[in-house]
Amino acid sequence: LNPLQISQNLVTDNVEVMEGDVAVISCRVKNNDDSVIQLLNPNRQTIYFRDVRPLKDARFQLVNFSDNELRVSLSNVSLSDEGRYVCQLYTDPPQEAYADITVLIPPGNPIIESREGQVIEGNETEMTCTAMGSKPAATIRWMKGDKELQGISKVEETYDHMFTVTSQLRFIVTKEDDGMPVVCIVDHPAVKDFQALTYLVVHYKPEVKIIVEFPDGLPREGQNMELSCQAKGKPHPQQINWVKVDDDLPSHALITGPDLYIENLNKTYNGTYRCFAANSVGESYDDYILYVYDAPTTTPIPTTATTTNPTTTISLPEATADSRAGEGAPRAVDHAVIGGVVAVVVFAMLCLLIILGRYFARHKGTYFTHEAKGADDAADADTAIINAEGGHNNSDEKKEYYI
Repeated sequence: LNPLQISQNLVTDNVEVMEGDVAVISCRVKNNDDSVIQLLNPNRQTIYFRDVRPLKDARFQLVNFSDNELRVSLSNVSLSDEGRYVCQLYTDPPQEAYADITVLIPPGNPIIESREGQVIEGNETEMTCTAMGSKPAATIRWMKGDKELQGISKVEETYDHMFTVTSQLRFIVTKEDDGMPVVCIVDHPAVKDFQALTYLVVHYKPEVKIIVEFPDGLPREGQNMELSCQAKGKPHPQQINWVKVDDDLPSHALITGPDLYIENLNKTYNGTYRCFAANSVGESYDDYILYVYDAPTTTPIPTTATTTNPTTTISLPEATADSRAGEGAPRAVDHAVIGGVVAVVVFAMLCLLIILGRYFARHKGTYFTHEAKGADDAADADTAIINAEGGHNNSDEKKEYYI
């Protein structure tokens, strides 16, 4: 209801009614002095005089008549019933109050049209929503998911004083918009929650990811490897290819659909393996950098070896690893360690030879005695014996020395 139309002590109300519904017009008197109340149509024809209906239109019916009110209903309201109705009170001078009847005509079902049925990721799409034949003109809002978007609306008035509203919406689509609901919402006094719904269909190029099926850990010499190329897009990728960047694939590599299988790895297979996937929108790829490590050993390789010289320490360097395949792979044993061990053994053998040489040198020499002394000046053997034996008296001076 709109603000009251007041003329002295005669009161009435404006009325809004949907086409086909019932409008009620009420003429009310605050302080009646037994004056007559009547209701006139926009053409100033009397609809009711007191409780009598002179107008031959059965759609008007008396709802209530008393000293203070004349209430009349109008059923099956049409657009031709719009206008200003007059409540009149026969006083001196006469009093009048005006009730404006506004007929509301809801729009037809809103229609959403898209410039293209399928949109490619990154392109602009254009949608149009139309609400036809309403009175008054409707307003149109847009929602994409839970986000409101701003369209550009145009209002046209038809020959029968009805209105057609067209709203145009433009925006850039992403692959996340695929399957997103787009709603055209029509706001009008005659209707609530009047809307049209469509869903976006977005085509986008493949998203590619390489998965290592096996081995679980670092790839090592002698092992087998399987790489799986996972690709999704819209439409679904129809073509998947494997290549080795700047080189050929190993001669015995096996490609089965999206999977690449390589037997008996060795370090000549090191390099970048690339998986391509393509659909009607475009092509994408993902890379896997293969670094083959040494075969595992049963005996752990020490990280530090020390020679017999306590001040000299030889450390084995840690192997660096490819960031994609892992880190910390051990190298082969450094030849410097082997050389150090050999040097220690040779040094020990030289020391042993020197000690043995000194030992044998001390036990080598000549022994001298005085048992035959006296035979040098003797004329014959008997005399020599006597001289020699005679030396017993001087036994204190006869000594034997060990050198």
